[in-house]
Amino acid sequence: MSQNNSTRTSMGLEPNTAGLLCYLGVWITGIIFYVLEKDNMQVRFHAMQSMVIFGGITLVGIIFGWIPILGWILTSLLGVLAFILWIILMYKAYKGEKIKIPVATELAEKWTKPAAK
Repeated sequence: MSQNNSTRTSMGLEPNTAGLLCYLGVWITGIIFYVLEKDNMQVRFHAMQSMVIFGGITLVGIIFGWIPILGWILTSLLGVLAFILWIILMYKAYKGEKIKIPVATELAEKWTKPAAK
């Protein structure tokens, strides 16, 4: 299998469209695209980054939700920040760019490297 990042993905989508879709349904579409896309490393990166970022935000939101009052306020603020980040990540993916998010980008790059032969 080739690792072509400039043509259509193995699913028949343009890479920029597939990258955007990796973020559209947050970590859920990240999982879907990570499992289905076998060839395009750019799309696999965006899928993994979506899972790492929004999976982490979901877990932190659940934990904050258990804390009365302060946790609810923090969960609301986290939701606003997550929404802004979601829009930015979709835009950057559509433009064919990566945005560096501390920890998440490093993990996504590490976990999407092609296997050594």
